[in-house]
Amino acid sequence: MEELKSVIAQNIFELRTANDLTQLELAEKLNYSDKAVSKWERADSIPDVSVLKNIADIFGVTVDYLLTAEHTGDEAEPEAQRVHRYSQKVHAAIIWLSILLVWFVATAAFVALSLVSKTNPNWLAFIIAVPVSAVVWLIMNTIWFNRRMNYLIVSLLMWTAIAAIHITFVAFGYNPWVLYLLGVPGQGIIVAWSQMKYKQWKKIKKKQ
Repeated sequence: MEELKSVIAQNIFELRTANDLTQLELAEKLNYSDKAVSKWERADSIPDVSVLKNIADIFGVTVDYLLTAEHTGDEAEPEAQRVHRYSQKVHAAIIWLSILLVWFVATAAFVALSLVSKTNPNWLAFIIAVPVSAVVWLIMNTIWFNRRMNYLIVSLLMWTAIAAIHITFVAFGYNPWVLYLLGVPGQGIIVAWSQMKYKQWKKIKKKQ
């Protein structure tokens, strides 16, 4: 019985982490407490048959999978994990296509402005496309990927936006270099924000 507890505990833990779920999130899907999930993963107790069936359904595996210590072949990668891996690739491709669309629009704007006038700084369309690309990346990363990456993307967005504004002014004869001073406290706020969120995340992990 102890061996079976360990097998089930390991399988639940591996399936949960492979699908980027916390113990609390899995517990909510099962209408149980996160303490119950924690006990299952520590092999302190075993879920009853109906709960095992629900867990298997959530992760796209069979109950036998949860009761088996070693998995080989296609069984080693449950359907839910295969779907998750495939969806991640699709989402990444959508992000790249969206960013390429931004640059296509920038190129179209450059061509259109060039046809109208050759004296205007038409190349600014490409400068503006950089922070716009960061905005697209930030939005889609928030929806589909690890949100901890957002701190890096927000930093990139802030500095490229400042640079784009500065370059735009320079193109029209002004040099507002002081704009970069805004980035110093801005970066400090982003770092403090990320540390605060990280500490909250660590507290949640300790409770699990």
